Amino acid sequence: MADSKQPRAEVQGSPELATETFHDGSEQSKRAFLASFSALEDKQIMRKVDRRFLLLIGMIYLFKNIDYTNAATVKVLQVGQPRNILKELHMTADQYNWVQSIYFISYIIFEVPCNLLLKKVSPRNWQTRIILSWGAVLACHAAVKNKEGYYTARWFLGMMEVGMFPGLAAQLCSWYRSDEMGRPMMWMFGLQHMSGIVGSLLAYGISYMNGLSGMSAWRWVYLLEGLATMLFGAVVFLALPDYPKSPRSRRWLTPREQEYLETRLSDNAPKTADPAFRKEEVVACLKDARTYAFMLAQFMTNFAGYGLSWMLPTVTTDLGFAGLPRNQLLNIPPAAGSVLGVVFAGWFLKRAYMPRPAFLILSGGGMLVFFILLAVLKNNVGIYVSVTFGTTFYAIWFIPFWAWRSATLKGATGAAFGLAFQNCIGQVGGVVAPQLFQSKFANNGYKTPFAVCAGATAGAFLASWWAWWLTRRVEWDVMRIRRLRAKAERMGEVYADDDVDVSGSR
Repeated sequence: MADSKQPRAEVQGSPELATETFHDGSEQSKRAFLASFSALEDKQIMRKVDRRFLLLIGMIYLFKNIDYTNAATVKVLQVGQPRNILKELHMTADQYNWVQSIYFISYIIFEVPCNLLLKKVSPRNWQTRIILSWGAVLACHAAVKNKEGYYTARWFLGMMEVGMFPGLAAQLCSWYRSDEMGRPMMWMFGLQHMSGIVGSLLAYGISYMNGLSGMSAWRWVYLLEGLATMLFGAVVFLALPDYPKSPRSRRWLTPREQEYLETRLSDNAPKTADPAFRKEEVVACLKDARTYAFMLAQFMTNFAGYGLSWMLPTVTTDLGFAGLPRNQLLNIPPAAGSVLGVVFAGWFLKRAYMPRPAFLILSGGGMLVFFILLAVLKNNVGIYVSVTFGTTFYAIWFIPFWAWRSATLKGATGAAFGLAFQNCIGQVGGVVAPQLFQSKFANNGYKTPFAVCAGATAGAFLASWWAWWLTRRVEWDVMRIRRLRAKAERMGEVYADDDVDVSGSR
């Protein structure tokens, strides 16, 4: 074990974020400091970080996804009966599609300004505000009396939820290196897709509360899930860390460990002492062609994926394999396949067998195949297999995508703005996709909308190639450093030589 008593250097950053430093900032001093740690120490420190983040961020995304997808779930609760949501709110299926679109319109409008407040307010306080407010709005869904009230509730849900994912992703860039981002993304998206299992089981159980205290089952779904989300907000306030050198981090990290966590990051990573806002990082992001390549790939992938996830309960119910309320259980296999796929993706990426864009393009190719099948198949079993695997490949796609994207972000403002700007445009797919699935296409199993989604998936495939071309040098460097770090770990050392050249000039 390396000696933890290192000479003190000057304290850097603002006074409220100050902590001891153990090197003078030069490259030689940084490498010497990193080399003073053993592989065992590195593992112990990162295990501390993992314990603070992985389960918690996964649970945040689990709650978020249950609360966001329940609009699709409640649509088929008591379907065809007087207490079904469409009957009670006097809505047609086509009008109901706006429930999803309005949510995303609000999300798009407010995401960028919301995420720029992340550094100033602090991640813990901002995420707590998001969760408490969206839980309150979700519970209010139970009181709506007509479609106008429902649309209004969805608008405010989108407004309150913005900033959750890009805020977490930007914060994680301050704790994990780009080549390690597959691990937190695996937890986040793995538990996100557990929501398909948990949400279906909740809807199945709550369906038996239909009529209790004069409330329909769909109202109980919104009320109970909203209250549970608000209670979870208190857990987030108590447990979520801020940044490595934030004062609260001293409760579970030594000053030397705090210094190590920031020193080991690549040059472009956001740091604790970064200012709350830096205009030049916003301008640089807007001028960067990579921003638009990633944005295009995300938009087209979301276009197809959101269309599938929005229609999944309707499609599985229409197959006729199970009656009410067991139709909710048909959504579990696609969710389980997604969880297994995400876990595999995290394991595979950690070993750096291939560049992250190559793995993403392979998963995008798989998604394209199953969307084409959805557009042409007539056999119900084949359709069910296709929605299961299509959902799985859609889930896998985002694990390499966000790990890859993190290598191109720079600074606290650049990370917050870049992720929010890209993500809000990427969510346009959530506005448009539900409108494709008009009731006039129901008779042929929505094959026409699925064919359009297949075309969008093909567009995402091409955009991913473009993004890889723009980032090819950085990505090969990331894979090279990942392998060197793994080799050093096997030898019981911490790799402290040259790092990824984030400029892409090597």
